[in-house]
Amino acid sequence: MSRPSGRKQDNHKISRELFVLTYGALVAQLCKDYEKDEDVNTCLDRMGYDIGIRLIEDFLARSAVKKCRSYSETAEMIAQVAFKMYLGVTPSVSCCSAAGNEFSLILDQNPLVDFVEELPAERASLCYCNLLCGVIRGALEMVHLAAEVTFLQDKLKGDAVTEIGIIFLKKTEEKKHKRNK
Repeated sequence: MSRPSGRKQDNHKISRELFVLTYGALVAQLCKDYEKDEDVNTCLDRMGYDIGIRLIEDFLARSAVKKCRSYSETAEMIAQVAFKMYLGVTPSVSCCSAAGNEFSLILDQNPLVDFVEELPAERASLCYCNLLCGVIRGALEMVHLAAEVTFLQDKLKGDAVTEIGIIFLKKTEEKKHKRNK
């Protein structure tokens, strides 16, 4: 028996919708559990970080990408391959510093907010999608790139686009063992 050709795409869409709704329920529960938005933001970032340190292995295995030679290559890889692979969107990338270590990922569409119209007034400082910042930071750390990752703009807060800022810090040093003679 053969499957209809459109079936796989339908399953992907259902999975994405289920993920987005589940994420919304998670954020809603965190808002009930924590009084302050900063605590919710921290929790989402920490959860994302834990996901990122595990997700990088899947990403490297499935994408078969080569080692990036610069911060700009890394930012492009995150946007062109990782976001497309896991969220089905491709943000644009812009460099924000002369040093070449600050980048912005600009999302015209953010699939995590498909079913969210706006944040409640009492949750104005909530970074609803802060999980993404943690995922990026955790994944980068596992490939020995320390980074600060934050939301710079958010459509849920009235901005025209959603913008994630990435500032690459120094490369984390791998411990090298010296042999004593």
